[in-house]
Amino acid sequence: MAAPLPKTPLICWRWPWDEITSTNSPCGNLELPWLFKSLKTLTSLAQTLLVDPHHRQTPARKASLSLSREEQGEAEHRALAAALASGKEATLVEFYSPKCRLCSSLLGLVLDLEAKNSDWASFVLADAENEKWLPELVHYDIKYVPCFVLLDKYGRALAKTGVPTSRMHVIAGLSHLLQLKKPRRVRDTTEVSS
Repeated sequence: MAAPLPKTPLICWRWPWDEITSTNSPCGNLELPWLFKSLKTLTSLAQTLLVDPHHRQTPARKASLSLSREEQGEAEHRALAAALASGKEATLVEFYSPKCRLCSSLLGLVLDLEAKNSDWASFVLADAENEKWLPELVHYDIKYVPCFVLLDKYGRALAKTGVPTSRMHVIAGLSHLLQLKKPRRVRDTTEVSS
């Protein structure tokens, strides 16, 4: 006598956005229809462009995406130690939050400033939500983000930006910090060329 056929459901429920969990589903192949595949792609593209239009995948950011919070904190601390050991005139530490939209919008500007001033200043990012930075948050009295702290070549804090009321306010504060410690020869050449 033949084995009884397995029972198959009369109706198979599956939403287009559900993930396929089994290849041998009793309902057969439930691959997404082409229309929903393209909508899923458009949705992710729109999310990337609209939620964070200034998002740039820099090598440092790609690496931080794959690190745990503890590893990221360690990497940021090593970056600060390397910046202070470089002997450059100044180090600028940006305390940021991954959830802060203003902080994210400043990333491109900070990268540009780092490239322009790399001969005399180092730039370091510090995640203010990471417990590894708690001693520095207390020491430098960081109560808001973004907050930039200017350190001299010995690691002493010289100044920090004020409470961020707008993007322009933060940029102005950052500009003042850079002018405060910019070496005389660099300051003279920028004033002459202006």
